[in-house]
Amino acid sequence: MKEYLKHDEWSIIEEGFIPEYNRISESIFSIGNGRFGQRANFEEQYSGDTLPGNYLAGIYYPDKTKVGWWKIGYPEYFAKVLNASSWAGINIDFDGEALDLAECKVEDFRRELNMKEGFLLRTFTAKMKSGRRVKVEAKRFCSIVRDEIAALEYRITPLDFSSPINITPYVDFDVENEDSNYDEKFWVEVDKKVKRRQGYVTAETKKTAFQACTGMKFSIEQGGKEVDFDAYRIEKEKYVACSVDLACKEGETTVIYKYAANVTSLNYKKKELMDRCKAAVKEAYKEGFQSLLREQAIAWGNKWEEADIRIEGDVAAQQGIRFNIFQLYQTYTGEDERLNIGPKGFTGEKYGGSTYWDTEAYCFPFYLATADQSVARNLLVYRYKHLQKAIENAEKLGFTDGAALYPMVTMNGEESHNEWEITFEEIHRNGAIAYAIYDYIRYTGEQEYLSEYGLEVLIGIARFWAQRVHFSKRNGQYMMHGVTGPNEYENNVNNNWYTNYIAKWCLEYAMEAIEYVAQNHPERYQEIEEKIKFYRNTETGKWKDIAGNIYLPKDDELGILVQHDGFLDKELLTVDDLKPEDRPINQNWSWDRILRSVFIKQADVLQGLYFFEDHFDTDTIRRNFDFYEPRTVHESSLSPCVHVILGALLGREEKAYEMYLRTARLDLDDYNNDTEDGCHITSMAGTWMAFVKGFGGMRVFNDTVQFSPFITKNWQSYAFKVRFRGYYLEVKVAGEQTQIINHTNKPLEIMLYGERRELPANGTVEAAVVHRQG
Repeated sequence: MKEYLKHDEWSIIEEGFIPEYNRISESIFSIGNGRFGQRANFEEQYSGDTLPGNYLAGIYYPDKTKVGWWKIGYPEYFAKVLNASSWAGINIDFDGEALDLAECKVEDFRRELNMKEGFLLRTFTAKMKSGRRVKVEAKRFCSIVRDEIAALEYRITPLDFSSPINITPYVDFDVENEDSNYDEKFWVEVDKKVKRRQGYVTAETKKTAFQACTGMKFSIEQGGKEVDFDAYRIEKEKYVACSVDLACKEGETTVIYKYAANVTSLNYKKKELMDRCKAAVKEAYKEGFQSLLREQAIAWGNKWEEADIRIEGDVAAQQGIRFNIFQLYQTYTGEDERLNIGPKGFTGEKYGGSTYWDTEAYCFPFYLATADQSVARNLLVYRYKHLQKAIENAEKLGFTDGAALYPMVTMNGEESHNEWEITFEEIHRNGAIAYAIYDYIRYTGEQEYLSEYGLEVLIGIARFWAQRVHFSKRNGQYMMHGVTGPNEYENNVNNNWYTNYIAKWCLEYAMEAIEYVAQNHPERYQEIEEKIKFYRNTETGKWKDIAGNIYLPKDDELGILVQHDGFLDKELLTVDDLKPEDRPINQNWSWDRILRSVFIKQADVLQGLYFFEDHFDTDTIRRNFDFYEPRTVHESSLSPCVHVILGALLGREEKAYEMYLRTARLDLDDYNNDTEDGCHITSMAGTWMAFVKGFGGMRVFNDTVQFSPFITKNWQSYAFKVRFRGYYLEVKVAGEQTQIINHTNKPLEIMLYGERRELPANGTVEAAVVHRQG
């Protein structure tokens, strides 16, 4: 852990410059608006260790797969969200000496991500090699109101000298991805223009032929007045800049306002891009920095009013949950059904920025409860539109007759992951797609989604499972060999319990959905049958047989569900047996040693118990939690949140709080020593789940929303809000008292601590907190 950030309820604050932590801070202090975003790279040049990163949603490149040994079925490429144009750069030079913090003595350095109002602020004093001392204050943001626009204010003051100053704002498309497989640059120039105080570059991606235009316009003030200046225009390949020479006086502040825009061919015709970019830049310039900043603060205020989680008495916990919510809102807005949620969002390049099963398993509940119903629906429609690609993915692996295997990693529906144990074996991802459909209908009550989109997806997934199992004559049951479950520290195993169980459930749910659509939408059902050549009696008969006879490994002596065949034959150590220098094991042990060990990367059996809590009694959940949790190293960012929810269910309040801090502060404290690669955006939604479903005890069963809140001894009170079927509800817990408040003009029946209660319109119900026995 690296606890170098100051605890604050509304801001992330770094005091003092630690160069070896700079990449970590670049990730944590990233900003975005759902359309584009950037890492917290400095505006002025920096020759130290840095990962420059600017990313445009939906723009990707199919980087040719690089493996040592090609296997049939491997994807041809790994899709990467591209590092795009640097829009924030401003080179500063004093009489021939560049301002570069890697070459300066840095004093009074402070970096602040203001989450309440949505901007990044950085201040410092630098003593340059010449002995000159200069003070800088830089503030910037990506507008969530006008999502093509960004703006920055750069204030620079010579403290003990007067000299010429050269100011060079620029737009640079000559960038590369650090994770490029073949050190290739992915952009080619299409057009560029530069004038006295503005510049634009249009570039196109190789292969995919996306185009993007980034533009800038700037002004300069000295002594509180705008300066009229002459600028030298600089044009290089994929680069434009305006270089301005001025005089600066000791103690006088020079202020640069830079306005930028990013527009892409996802939203405009290519021939329009330059004009659209100019119009957006002109709009921002005319509005002015302070006006845009006020607009930003109001918009963020509205978001926080909707979805803030308030914790009293624990600043670290409060900061953590707000940071997670803030980054989620910066990453995905749900306004464009072509977009999805990358594991790193706009904060880094690892995982290619593509879509994983994380969206359905972890992000989906957050958007269900904190946004308009259409946002979650768009996430489902995204997968529906990729159904044909999922069928093609399955065909490449030898499946037939409309069987669908959704990709582990994708941008356009085509599989683009190239680790065999994941690409071919981590097929449980199919179950998460089906579960999201179920979760959406359970939460919203919109059964009609099945007839419109959902049923076709469920049938394709069921067809896959029906072909993926095999029947063991020796055991008289269906089995599934050669798989990897959510716990990626176990590869190529037989009969992974979670995979087998979710396959069984998918088959059963698909049959339920078929029955519903056939009875309630017979014309649509007939249309689907003909479209996908579905033979109901033949296929569902087979599905029923598989679901009723699939092998689910268990151990009667221990009373647990067994992670996979042979798991209990391992040396059953616990995490307490590890030496501190072993952690994290994925950075200190060979892969062979990890695979042979008992240690679990993330919840596997427990993931299934979380999804299907209502299928198991509390004693079963308790026995499995007590067996698997001590053997889990939580080196997947997706692991702790599930342990919070189950720990809370079981009354393990201390464990729930421990795991909550781990998930909420995973990046802020760099628990897994990997935040420099980017923040764990999708696990941040898991943090929200951990809070609302764990501490809040929120569930939806039998068309009824249920709450069983408890409060940890570390907190004085907490509160959160959720949407549910047109209702807007608030949960408050203070001391030993719970309140559920209805902010809607109609009554609602809820379950509170297992008791049915009538929640009046614009009214409140109260109850004493009920603590579960651990």
